[in-house]
This record gives sequence, structure tokens and C-alpha cells, in this order.
Amino acid sequence: MKEIEENKTKTEIKLSDFYRRLGPLLALVVLIILVTVMNPSFITPNNLLNLLRQSSVNALIAFGMTFVIITGGIDLSVGSILALSGALTAGLIAGGIPSIVAIIGGAFLGGLMGLFNGFLVTKGKVAPFIATLATMTIYRGLTLIYTGGNPITGFGEGFLFQFIGRGYLFGIPVPVVIMFLAFVVLYCLLHKMTFGRKTLSIGGNEEASFIAGIKTDRIKMAVYSISGVLSAVAGLILASRLNSAQPTAGTTYELDAIAAVVIGGTSLSGGKGRLFGTLVGALIMGTLNNGLNLLGVSSFYQQVVQGIVIIIAVLIDRKGN
Repeated sequence: MKEIEENKTKTEIKLSDFYRRLGPLLALVVLIILVTVMNPSFITPNNLLNLLRQSSVNALIAFGMTFVIITGGIDLSVGSILALSGALTAGLIAGGIPSIVAIIGGAFLGGLMGLFNGFLVTKGKVAPFIATLATMTIYRGLTLIYTGGNPITGFGEGFLFQFIGRGYLFGIPVPVVIMFLAFVVLYCLLHKMTFGRKTLSIGGNEEASFIAGIKTDRIKMAVYSISGVLSAVAGLILASRLNSAQPTAGTTYELDAIAAVVIGGTSLSGGKGRLFGTLVGALIMGTLNNGLNLLGVSSFYQQVVQGIVIIIAVLIDRKGN
């Protein structure tokens, strides 16, 4: 009887591991096939490139969110960081500052805001949910103050800033190129370097990691900074694409990013996660949005479908743990 129970447990572990590794990719393939059958125009090269470009913003935010969730945290401020970084960059360019300086300034601001989140979590001992919920409100308020509640426009004449959101490199949209470059760098950081192993260790058992000599606070602050920088880059891409920095940009983007991370197989309890899964999760969310638009489904119903997908992903995550 005991042997049967052990075999059953091993089988459940294997199934859980299978989902985390291949489940999201299989789900994406099935979803693409279903949408293509219902509307063959989905599979056209132009639409696929459009899908990747639409997914790039969420993917970048979700990459940073993956690191945060692996440590057992959460970052609800990513949408507000996106908005404030984009607004600052747009404001600087509109004020005559060179695009490259403004872009670096926007990314640096994102890193600082992420660092402040990490400081609250590590040194302030504030629960990540509460800390980033508070900074989400603060950063959004600062965005509204900075912009006066109005969009910033008339700043996109510089080639470099236009190129980030609307340019092409060898026929591929630049946001897609940025997304994949970020993926390669962050994949190596998480899965091939000591920093990634320490991040996973902290999520698995923070106290044991600290006893083992890992500077847990430093790693967690770095993780939140990474999330901030990636959110800022996403904000620059979005502002460039729209040729307008909206003070309400990024609203609810944190939910899309968390959904992509969880769908990709990263555990909400921390300690387990794969960046490739997050990329696939972001593509699943993008495919849903793109496919439902092509099928003429109302945006109201789209929100319902997205919510259902998030619930299913969370339930699977709970079962896997």
C-alpha cells in the first residue's frame, strides 16, 4: 500500500513538472490552431508580427515580474512605473533634451522606483503586496502631477525615440527585437548565473539562504530594480508607439504580467520559475487578445475570458504545489 502511494506521489510530481516545462507551450500551440481554424487570417505574417509587437510590452514587464515572484514577492506598481517613466522621457524630449539622454533617464528612474520597492520590502519589512500597492498609488499620483492629468504629445520627431516603438530591424519590429534580446540576457541571468541560483534559493527558503551566506536583501532589491527597469523600457516602447505619453498608461498591466508569469508555470509561492514559460505565457495572452479581436469579440467579453484563463492558471499552480 505504501509503495502504491509513493508511486502515485511520483506520478503527480512528474505531471506537475511536465506542466511547468511543456504545458504552456502545448497550450499556445493548441490556441494558435483553434484561432487559425476560426479565422485563417490570424496566421498571416503581418498579423503574427503584429501579435509579437503587441505582446512585447507585457512580455518585458512579465520578465521582471518573474524574478520578483520567484523570490516569493509581487510587484503591483509595474503599470505605474511604466506610466511615470514614459511621461518623464516624453517630457524631457519635449523640453529639448536629446533622446538618448531622456531614454537613459527614463530607464534609470524605473530602476530607482523598483529599488525603492525593494527597500520597503527588505529594510522596511513591509509585505510585498502592501508595499507595491502603496507605491503603485504613489507613482500613479506623481505621474498625474507631472503631466497635469494630460497626455504629453509632440515629442516623437527624434529618430531614436520613433525607432524604439515604431521602427523595424531587418523587417522585424524593434519592440520584438528588444523583447527577445531582453529574454536572452535575462534567461542567462536566471538560469546560467549565480544570481539566478540565489534568486531561486531565496524563493525556496529565504531563511536557509541567509544562513548559507546569501545576501538575501541585496538580491531582492536587485530583483525589484530589474522589474522597474523593464517596466520603464516597456513604457518607452508604448509612448513611442502611440507618439503620446498617457498619464493613465499601464493601468491593470500588472494583472496581465502576473497572468503571463503564472500561465508560464512560475509558482506564486516562490522558488520555481522559468523565463521561457513566461515568454510563452505572454504570447498566450497576446494570442487571446489578438484572436478575439479578429473574431470580432467585444472587449467586455475579452476581459471575462482573460479572467477565466487567470483563474485556471492559478488553480493549476495551487495543484502543482
